[in-house]
Amino acid sequence: MVDTNGGEHRFAPAFPILLEVNGVTFGYERQPLLYDIHLQVRSGEMVGLLGPNGSGKTTLLRLVNGVLSPQQGTIIFDGHDLHDWGRRSIAQNIAVVPQELQVPFAFTVEQMVSLGRTPYINWLGSGSSTDKNVVRDAMQATDVVPLAKRIFNELSGGERQRVMVAMALAQQPKLLLLDEPTAHLDIKYQIDVLELVQRLNRERGVTIIAALHDLNLAARYFPRLVLFQRGIVADAGPAEVLEPHLLKRVYGIDVQVGILRGAQHLSVLPPGGLGVANKSEMGPQPRVFVMAGGGSGERLMRALADAQIPFVAGALNIGDSDHTLALRLADEVITEQPYSPISPATREAIKARLLNVNVLIVCPMPVGPGNLALLLEAYVASQEGKTVILLAPTPTTLQSESEEQLLSGMPDSANDALSETGIVNRDYTNGTGTQLIRDLLRAGAIIVQTVAESVEVARNYLNENFT
Repeated sequence: MVDTNGGEHRFAPAFPILLEVNGVTFGYERQPLLYDIHLQVRSGEMVGLLGPNGSGKTTLLRLVNGVLSPQQGTIIFDGHDLHDWGRRSIAQNIAVVPQELQVPFAFTVEQMVSLGRTPYINWLGSGSSTDKNVVRDAMQATDVVPLAKRIFNELSGGERQRVMVAMALAQQPKLLLLDEPTAHLDIKYQIDVLELVQRLNRERGVTIIAALHDLNLAARYFPRLVLFQRGIVADAGPAEVLEPHLLKRVYGIDVQVGILRGAQHLSVLPPGGLGVANKSEMGPQPRVFVMAGGGSGERLMRALADAQIPFVAGALNIGDSDHTLALRLADEVITEQPYSPISPATREAIKARLLNVNVLIVCPMPVGPGNLALLLEAYVASQEGKTVILLAPTPTTLQSESEEQLLSGMPDSANDALSETGIVNRDYTNGTGTQLIRDLLRAGAIIVQTVAESVEVARNYLNENFT
């Protein structure tokens, strides 16, 4: 679901939910293709479905259109179970634009668009003046009026696609489903079609769900992307979904994700692609590394950005509020999949990045088996001469029984320092996390109690060593 992964969409929660996919499972010949899908789409959203061939994008569209029925779970459209909608009612509310449409007759463009009124035409088969007005409006909205008398089968691919969108629009749908709308089109018509879809969404409020292959076009035109691999892997904005490690796991190929110089949108290129600049290449190389999670790093990251101190953040799980903010503010973000422990590949990425920074700030994050590796790498970094700052909450005057047990037998000064970090009350590793913080303190880690102090210590160190 959208909120689970923390994606920020351009429509406020006040917009009603139009579509709910609740625990849907579907497969062919007993082989699950989609498993336990949960998805909500609000009225007026534009959602792009991504994933390799066979990942279930088209199947999901067919389920939402009522052509297929879930083997498990339910689909709720406009507040009612889709199973209870008749085919006529579905066609009056949900329109589909397929990849291609084979027409065995020499229909004109106007006749093709008029077919979109079929769900509304009476049993005598005659259209009303209202139907004619709707057809004319759909043709004007899609700029196909000049093609009205042309034969549909004689049009170019891009022209046919616009006509199919017009035919769908003539259904006056609340939801428009597009299955690979740019397939087999050259770049001019790809852009034309997606500009048209974006305009219909913006000006007419039509909710759009489109299955897409082109990641660059998806990033440019769709503010919300859903990445599939039998289930939903990620559901958020382009910056979170088009993350190199995530794309490698789903598509099985290394890619670069960055911003083309002079452009505003993310671009996905093969390794070594020319013209792409990571954030870190567009300014000073970051010399500060932030370890956070669970919202513990939000204030620090904002303060570093305000102070114009470039920084790296990680490893953060997709969906974590710290991850969402880091994608906006950090020069580089090391990302891990949702609800997953830090993988060996991610840990190697942390090691490599720590080699190139000089200050490490450890935020007061909860420490569990999944992210314990962060503290292990922090300790290694301290042994290699990195300045480690422990951002600690204001100490409490009362110690818990577990804290007293862990601190017993230590010198008073060590007790005070460890207690000041607050680690015991957020350590869920049976004491391993606490021991690592103790080792960091022994290695010379600095304790600070405020975000402002963290920034000041980091700035002073960088000024002394790199000016």
